[in-house]
Amino acid sequence: MTEPVSDHADAVSVAFGGLIALAIGVGIGRFVYTPILPAMVAALGLNGSAAGLIASANYLGYLIGALFAAAPILPGSRRLWLLGSLAVSAVTTAGMGLAVSLPSFLVLRFVGGGAGAFALILASTVVLQRLAEAGRGGLSSLHFAGVGAGITLSAILVAAMLRAGETWQSLWLASGALSLTATLAVALLMRPQTAPAQTTGRAADGVTDPSLRRLIAAYGLFGFGYIITATFLVVIVRTTPAIRPLEPVIWVVFGVAAVPSVAMWSRIARRVGVPVAYAAACVVEAVGVLASVAWPTEAGVFLAAILVGGTFVGLTALGLVRARTLASGDPRRALASMTGVFGFGQIIGPVFAGVVSDRLGSFTVPSLAAVAALLVAAFLARK
Repeated sequence: MTEPVSDHADAVSVAFGGLIALAIGVGIGRFVYTPILPAMVAALGLNGSAAGLIASANYLGYLIGALFAAAPILPGSRRLWLLGSLAVSAVTTAGMGLAVSLPSFLVLRFVGGGAGAFALILASTVVLQRLAEAGRGGLSSLHFAGVGAGITLSAILVAAMLRAGETWQSLWLASGALSLTATLAVALLMRPQTAPAQTTGRAADGVTDPSLRRLIAAYGLFGFGYIITATFLVVIVRTTPAIRPLEPVIWVVFGVAAVPSVAMWSRIARRVGVPVAYAAACVVEAVGVLASVAWPTEAGVFLAAILVGGTFVGLTALGLVRARTLASGDPRRALASMTGVFGFGQIIGPVFAGVVSDRLGSFTVPSLAAVAALLVAAFLARK
């Protein structure tokens, strides 16, 4: 078993360590591609298909990383695996600024995606368990706020550097340097455990509950449903003349909306139950996805950023916490299954959206497909 967290200060330290870990592995490692993408498109002449393929390479790595993270026995310290995955995420992020070809982009994003999956699963497993042992489960909201914090911080960094006339290569290098520096903070905040982590049951028993299976299916649809907007929102803004001036700020709004979303949706879940809260968040997110293409005005794109940004981390957290509750045996198996199907949905989404947008000239049809996926997810998860 893991080392008990003995006091409030240690619990807060662990939660902050988890926050920074998710900021690196997910908020920056996965999502900094979105605000950098328009600059890459302009400089390299990437079309929608190539941009979607690069995004999907990251999510394919995410899927495979999740499957490896589900291994019944992970040798060595989970803390060291977590720190290693964060370092790999930082290095591959910086490496994008040194890459010169599509294949190299694909390899770097693939490896970075795998590292991000390890970071999410290991950080969430360790943090949630240690907070539960300390009786400080409410601090899980602080942990999951890391995704929005990473998005916000990297969006501000990218916007400031673009305003200063920096190249797209510099944006990647600076983001990687920021991630590597933050990894040191995680090492300080998440102290080593005195005893090695052990599984609490048979890993094979982790996903047998019918409610958990429905939740896993809903989670995969959620992955497809949010990722098109999360990948291409800034591109949509740049290619729509009426709202193009919002490009520097729209991803910041997206990230800021994500920061308090876990606390907000967790409070809703305490009142109405996690299944109902999860279903409601899916519906709210569907409205945001629809607004991104159906309402091409300042109000519409701000609504899209707020609703999608304000739900996708909440949905991620609610899903993982619910899966941990429903799982029998080692919860890592359930968390990895959730992350795996989520990654599969993310793989399909950007490629589908990129190809269709190249043929039809807009992201409307892919976004409508995403809306449908989110509504089905709401139906599956409602009980």
